[in-house]
Amino acid sequence: MREGIVRIGVVAPASRIDVSVADRVAALGRRLYPDHSPEIVFHPQCFLSSGHFAGDDEARARAFLEVANDDSFDALWFARGGYGACRLGEPLLPALTAAAREKTYLGYSDAGFLLAGLYRQGFPGVTHGPMPADINRPGGETAVARALAFLVDGAADRPESAPAAAFNITILSHLLGTPFEPDLSGHVLMLEEVSEHLYAIDRALFHLTSTPSIRRVAGIKLGRCSDIPPNQPDFGQNAEEIARHWCAVSGIPYLGRADIGHDIDNKVVPFGRWRVRRSS
Repeated sequence: MREGIVRIGVVAPASRIDVSVADRVAALGRRLYPDHSPEIVFHPQCFLSSGHFAGDDEARARAFLEVANDDSFDALWFARGGYGACRLGEPLLPALTAAAREKTYLGYSDAGFLLAGLYRQGFPGVTHGPMPADINRPGGETAVARALAFLVDGAADRPESAPAAAFNITILSHLLGTPFEPDLSGHVLMLEEVSEHLYAIDRALFHLTSTPSIRRVAGIKLGRCSDIPPNQPDFGQNAEEIARHWCAVSGIPYLGRADIGHDIDNKVVPFGRWRVRRSS
């Protein structure tokens, strides 16, 4: 990381955010770091609207590359999840330059598509963690403050002695076998989910744990599965019982719970082996 004030570029490869999110996040940064407030630059693309997306595919890809390939930025922060990152990745990833490789990338949920692709290419700063849009959750400043502590000072819970990675279950299931899929051999794989029926979680975990590449992980930890719609009839197993079932069937060690999820307690998980980062 460069000496001096940390410069963070925010882009939205999926769905848009409101300008108020940018204002509140910038204000929080100034309040938390009055003497060395990070420069948080929200790319104008974050506020575009094109159907479901924050601008069309070209606009979202261009914004990502403008920030990623600009060596004046220390980090690229995903504005929010939603849907859309998978539409950018295959042509986008080869266009990244050496400057892009030096950055920290922080996000989760739909951002997992691009985080996976970056990690596949050997980018060292890939990280699961809170995003600016989390400030809209009740108590959301807690999550955003955790993300800023990581981006500004490198503060994160040491995840595992083994290399780690964290994904949304549905996102990881969909990216297997694509140019996004990273090598997770020997990793502690942390998984979380939101707003999916238990049968859908069961089906996705069947797919994940049946895939030969995932069977090479060191083990699976289950994060929080929240806002699960009611199943008619009752599914008969909860999310952890489902995870334990498919780990047993596949021979993947089940390692217990992970402190990640679509909520304000979502923890920062650097991909790979934990590296002590020095504050600028």
